[in-house]
Amino acid sequence: MFAAAVLAVAAALMLGLWHFTRPQTQEGAKTVVVEVVHGDESAKEFTYHTDAEYLGEVLAAEELAAGEQGPYGLFITTVDGETAQEGLRQWWCVTKGGDQVDTGVDATPIADGDHFELTMSTY
Repeated sequence: MFAAAVLAVAAALMLGLWHFTRPQTQEGAKTVVVEVVHGDESAKEFTYHTDAEYLGEVLAAEELAAGEQGPYGLFITTVDGETAQEGLRQWWCVTKGGDQVDTGVDATPIADGDHFELTMSTY
Protein backbone atom coordinates (compact mmCIF):
# COMPACT_ATOMS: atom_id res chain seq x y z
CA MET A 1 0.00 0.00 0.00
CA PHE A 2 2.86 2.38 0.87
CA ALA A 3 4.56 1.56 -2.45
CA ALA A 4 1.36 2.39 -4.36
CA ALA A 5 1.13 5.77 -2.63
CA VAL A 6 4.78 6.55 -3.41
CA LEU A 7 4.23 5.53 -7.02
CA ALA A 8 1.14 7.76 -7.27
CA VAL A 9 3.04 10.76 -5.86
CA ALA A 10 5.96 10.15 -8.24
CA ALA A 11 3.58 9.92 -11.21
CA ALA A 12 1.87 13.17 -10.18
CA LEU A 13 5.23 14.92 -9.88
CA MET A 14 6.33 13.68 -13.31
CA LEU A 15 3.05 14.83 -14.87
CA GLY A 16 3.45 18.25 -13.27
CA LEU A 17 7.04 18.54 -14.48
CA TRP A 18 6.01 17.58 -18.01
CA HIS A 19 3.14 20.09 -17.97
CA PHE A 20 5.40 23.02 -17.05
CA THR A 21 8.34 22.12 -19.33
CA ARG A 22 6.53 21.04 -22.50
CA PRO A 23 6.91 23.23 -25.60
CA GLN A 24 4.23 25.91 -25.67
CA THR A 25 1.91 26.40 -28.60
CA GLN A 26 0.83 29.69 -30.16
CA GLU A 27 -2.83 30.23 -30.95
CA GLY A 28 -4.10 32.20 -33.93
CA ALA A 29 -2.91 32.94 -37.42
CA LYS A 30 0.72 32.34 -38.27
CA THR A 31 2.96 31.89 -41.28
CA VAL A 32 5.48 29.05 -41.38
CA VAL A 33 7.95 27.94 -44.02
CA VAL A 34 8.75 24.28 -44.64
CA GLU A 35 11.83 23.65 -46.77
CA VAL A 36 12.10 20.21 -48.34
CA VAL A 37 15.59 18.96 -49.22
CA HIS A 38 15.25 15.93 -51.49
CA GLY A 39 17.66 13.04 -51.85
CA ASP A 40 19.18 14.64 -54.96
CA GLU A 41 19.87 17.74 -52.79
CA SER A 42 17.33 19.87 -54.66
CA ALA A 43 15.31 22.07 -52.34
CA LYS A 44 11.81 23.57 -52.39
CA GLU A 45 10.23 26.00 -49.96
CA PHE A 46 6.57 25.91 -49.05
CA THR A 47 4.97 28.82 -47.19
CA TYR A 48 1.80 28.12 -45.24
CA HIS A 49 -0.65 30.43 -43.51
CA THR A 50 -2.37 28.48 -40.75
CA ASP A 51 -4.14 28.50 -37.40
CA ALA A 52 -2.70 25.06 -36.57
CA GLU A 53 -0.64 24.73 -33.41
CA TYR A 54 1.54 21.76 -34.40
CA LEU A 55 3.72 21.02 -37.41
CA GLY A 56 2.06 17.66 -38.06
CA GLU A 57 -1.31 19.37 -38.52
CA VAL A 58 0.13 21.63 -41.23
CA LEU A 59 1.92 18.80 -43.04
CA ALA A 60 -1.25 16.69 -43.08
CA ALA A 61 -3.61 19.53 -44.07
CA GLU A 62 -1.36 20.60 -46.93
CA GLU A 63 -0.65 16.95 -47.91
CA LEU A 64 3.08 17.70 -47.98
CA ALA A 65 4.05 14.67 -45.87
CA ALA A 66 2.61 11.23 -45.24
CA GLY A 67 3.63 8.22 -43.23
CA GLU A 68 2.61 5.82 -40.52
CA GLN A 69 1.09 6.58 -37.14
CA GLY A 70 3.25 5.27 -34.32
CA PRO A 71 3.57 5.70 -30.56
CA TYR A 72 5.09 9.18 -31.06
CA GLY A 73 2.65 10.33 -33.75
CA LEU A 74 3.34 10.52 -37.47
CA PHE A 75 6.49 8.75 -38.66
CA ILE A 76 7.20 10.50 -41.97
CA THR A 77 7.95 8.22 -44.90
CA THR A 78 7.02 10.45 -47.85
CA VAL A 79 7.55 14.17 -48.40
CA ASP A 80 6.64 16.11 -51.55
CA GLY A 81 6.23 12.85 -53.46
CA GLU A 82 9.58 11.30 -52.44
CA THR A 83 9.47 8.17 -50.29
CA ALA A 84 12.36 7.15 -48.04
CA GLN A 85 13.65 3.71 -49.02
CA GLU A 86 14.24 1.44 -46.04
CA GLY A 87 16.64 -0.72 -48.04
CA LEU A 88 18.78 2.37 -48.68
CA ARG A 89 18.58 3.30 -44.97
CA GLN A 90 16.87 6.60 -45.79
CA TRP A 91 14.71 8.66 -43.44
CA TRP A 92 13.28 12.16 -43.23
CA CYS A 93 15.11 14.37 -40.73
CA VAL A 94 13.05 17.23 -39.26
CA THR A 95 14.90 20.37 -38.21
CA LYS A 96 13.88 23.86 -37.17
CA GLY A 97 16.26 26.61 -38.21
CA GLY A 98 18.91 23.94 -38.79
CA ASP A 99 18.59 22.32 -35.35
CA GLN A 100 17.05 18.86 -35.04
CA VAL A 101 13.71 18.90 -33.22
CA ASP A 102 13.32 16.83 -30.05
CA THR A 103 9.71 15.87 -30.69
CA GLY A 104 7.72 14.13 -33.38
CA VAL A 105 5.95 16.40 -35.88
CA ASP A 106 2.60 15.87 -34.16
CA ALA A 107 4.07 17.30 -30.93
CA THR A 108 6.23 20.04 -32.49
CA PRO A 109 4.60 23.41 -31.81
CA ILE A 110 4.74 26.13 -34.43
CA ALA A 111 4.93 29.89 -34.05
CA ASP A 112 4.62 32.72 -36.53
CA GLY A 113 7.76 32.99 -38.64
CA ASP A 114 9.09 29.48 -37.93
CA HIS A 115 11.24 27.81 -40.60
CA PHE A 116 11.36 24.00 -40.66
CA GLU A 117 13.42 21.70 -42.85
CA LEU A 118 12.51 18.18 -43.95
CA THR A 119 15.71 16.60 -45.27
CA MET A 120 16.14 13.20 -46.86
CA SER A 121 18.90 11.60 -44.81
CA THR A 122 20.76 8.31 -44.67
CA TYR A 123 21.88 6.52 -41.52
